[in-house]
Amino acid sequence: MVCSRCKMVIKEQLIKFGINPLSVELGEVEIAEELSVLQKEALNKVILSFGFDLIDDKRSQLIEKIKNTIVELVQTDTPLKLNFSTQISQLLHHDYSFLSNLFSEIEGTTIEKYFIAQKIERVKELLKYDELSISQIADQLGYSSVAYLSNQFKKETGLTPSFYKSKRHNNRINLDEL
Repeated sequence: MVCSRCKMVIKEQLIKFGINPLSVELGEVEIAEELSVLQKEALNKVILSFGFDLIDDKRSQLIEKIKNTIVELVQTDTPLKLNFSTQISQLLHHDYSFLSNLFSEIEGTTIEKYFIAQKIERVKELLKYDELSISQIADQLGYSSVAYLSNQFKKETGLTPSFYKSKRHNNRINLDEL
């Protein structure tokens, strides 16, 4: 789940299924009782119809927590208080090298590349809104300079932010597809 509407849909489906969730957060649902294998299968069918998947193994859950933490960090538009690896470690209560190795093994890419991809999608979104200058976007997303943002943007998209903005490209990628 990557947005508040996702949380709402999941909560509604759980309630329809007869499960009252204790909490529904991005990528995580807490329930009071353990579900049987049959209940899990039935629930998975229901949520699959909405494009979600039931993940109940610990490694996959941790990967989803990493992804959701990164999405939250990028979407909040507040600069990181610590360096990225330290902040992820503290938020997820695991050693960064463990998280990094697990993420790379399961996802086939690094946490850093995933973080950059999320930031670039956020830059595209902000450029499309046309409310902030590229300099303001760089500041908001914690880039050390406009040049660094521009280089990273061009490396990922093949376009400069200015050119992207001028052409009003609409080739953003859905967050859950990154």
